[in-house]
Amino acid sequence: MRQAKSKAGSPSVAGVRYFNRELSWLEFNQRVLDEALDVRNPLLERVKFFCIANSNLDEFFEVRVAGLKQAAEDEVTERTPDGLNVQQTLRGIRQRTKRLVDDAYRCWRRELVPALARQGIRFCPAAELVGADRQWLDAYYREQVHPVLTPLAIDPSHPFPELLNKTLNLIIQLHGTFRGELRRWLAVVQVPRALPRLVRLPRNESGQHEFVFLGDLIGNHLVELFPGMLIEGFWSFRVTRNSELYIDENEVPNLLRAVEHELNKRRKGAAVRLEVAADCPVSVRTELLGNIGLDEEDLYLIDGPVNPTRLMTILDGEHAPELHDRRFTGPVAPVLRERGGAELFSVIRERDILLHHPYDSFGSVVEFLEQAAADPKVLAIKQTLYRTGGDQRIVGALMNAVKNGKQVTAVVELKARFDEANNIRWSRALEEAGVHVVYGIVGYKIHCKMALVVRADDDGIRRYVHLGTGNYNPSTAKLYTDLSLLTCRPEFGEDATNLFNLLTGICQFQGTRRLLVAPFQMHSEILRLIRREADHARAGLPGRIVIKMNALVETQLIDALYEASQAGVEIDLIIRGICCLRPGVPDLSEHIQVRSIVDRFLEHSRVWFFGNACQPEVFVGSADWMPRNLFRRIEVVFPVLDGRLRDRIISEVLAVQLADNVKARELLSSGEYVIPARRPGRAALRSQDRFMELAEKSSAAPSKQGVGAGLKSLQVRRRPA
Repeated sequence: MRQAKSKAGSPSVAGVRYFNRELSWLEFNQRVLDEALDVRNPLLERVKFFCIANSNLDEFFEVRVAGLKQAAEDEVTERTPDGLNVQQTLRGIRQRTKRLVDDAYRCWRRELVPALARQGIRFCPAAELVGADRQWLDAYYREQVHPVLTPLAIDPSHPFPELLNKTLNLIIQLHGTFRGELRRWLAVVQVPRALPRLVRLPRNESGQHEFVFLGDLIGNHLVELFPGMLIEGFWSFRVTRNSELYIDENEVPNLLRAVEHELNKRRKGAAVRLEVAADCPVSVRTELLGNIGLDEEDLYLIDGPVNPTRLMTILDGEHAPELHDRRFTGPVAPVLRERGGAELFSVIRERDILLHHPYDSFGSVVEFLEQAAADPKVLAIKQTLYRTGGDQRIVGALMNAVKNGKQVTAVVELKARFDEANNIRWSRALEEAGVHVVYGIVGYKIHCKMALVVRADDDGIRRYVHLGTGNYNPSTAKLYTDLSLLTCRPEFGEDATNLFNLLTGICQFQGTRRLLVAPFQMHSEILRLIRREADHARAGLPGRIVIKMNALVETQLIDALYEASQAGVEIDLIIRGICCLRPGVPDLSEHIQVRSIVDRFLEHSRVWFFGNACQPEVFVGSADWMPRNLFRRIEVVFPVLDGRLRDRIISEVLAVQLADNVKARELLSSGEYVIPARRPGRAALRSQDRFMELAEKSSAAPSKQGVGAGLKSLQVRRRPA
């Protein structure tokens, strides 16, 4: 067991040295839910966060809990770095999830529903409607709903139905006379996914938005589905199933078909969770658990709408502006706006271009590819595609490039979790258009974000490269914060060319000039950079590290950060989600501070800053510090070599987020996240608001004064006494 240097009272066992990965994720989801609880947020944004927190929890059970339950069945005895075995981890998840679910639905019942009603957005029980509303709803049921329903009895002749993953169902208790005997039955009715989960009533004169839950509407008409029976009660429920894809790439002849086959099986994976309306009788709940094959510990009672993610529909439509965040559309970056629509390639030849999305328009990346597709001087385009989404502009540009005679290659990751179907569809469309589509290297997910354009410029062949932290998805680019770089530096072009050759051909990794590539040398390079800062600190030079990522899990890197802290390196970590490092522990991590920012945009960029004895280095890329990213994925991280762009990241991204005292939460050594203390005289600063203001007001690079302040704030950090 790895032990820390310690004095009396300091941590010396693994369970104290690291936080549990799964429980840390649940704390992140609590921070998402906290945005629903925050009355400073506009009301419909609070509803959005309530839905997101529940959607996040669905995926957590489909993947993480499913994996742990499988490990428990396989009698895996290995302990996680925090010292817990599988059963202990599952118990901890259950206890924390219970509190999280209770908090979420208490928020829904006590805060969101009453606040929505005050704004004219109401959820009406179907049984209480009268007059014209009742007539309209009855007609809607007869015409739209009843024809697609299938009542399913449960008895020896009718076994319990195979319920698909996350479908909403009603369990019905009824009784009646059968062959002269009074009998009781249970039955199931699936709530159709093809219909809106919320049925909107016609607008009344007062202009209110009134809705009826589809499950409630069906429940109110059950006598029509079970004529002659007496309905004792009905309750909503749904089953969450294991949604991991199990594919041995070494054994399948066609990866695309194998993924497609596994997708069909995903909906029927092993059950891992049962959610049931809280007022469902114990006897009915027990019957459900037995039929689904789960235990009482897998049951979650829901005092509110089961499957609340479909509530997102109420965000659409006409609402008062104050119910939403203010509108924001990222403008074209100043460096491109100043050129007034000049050819992008000529701008890139003059300088590297850094884009901070969504504050800088992602349209510039789309335009880069569209110009490449249409430009007669472009010879070839190569691109990785991880999450493409439903927007066709990116893949459309690649298809157009083929029509225009270019050689086009797309490296598509078929196993991008929950985007597999989209990626299969686009893969087929790209292949049909003549694009060379490949699926990367057996055994590794292709997670890097990279595009290479080969162009015959007037002075010779030149390679233009786009590298980023986010996916080539124009839709999510409006919702996620990411960084991307456009450059034609020869060493970047050479590295990108060699990496694409590795992804599409058969060769060994040959090393790189500038890029850090996982799983080949990224991990060792990170260790080297951390240890270099520790060496500087031991030599009496400034030691400084600032890391912004989604997750920090890998224990060797955590241990290296602990050692750097013990050497005197000042370390700030901006970790949105999972953080297994325990900060602020005397003689272990007292020089490390961890913060998380959850706000209207999903923090998604990865940035590494190393002070390097006042010669700062900044790296940006696709990788979090997790074992899967560092050892089981193809990831790319690149250095920011242009001094102006490096200073912009330092002063405009990192320094501003370290100063956030509104949406930031600081991690304590206890595992609790708290609002950072605001220093006397320090005004409130919400980093994402500041970025939007900069985008809207500025048409040039940050001022020298702003850059200098940022550099100083990162180089020397004064801690409050």
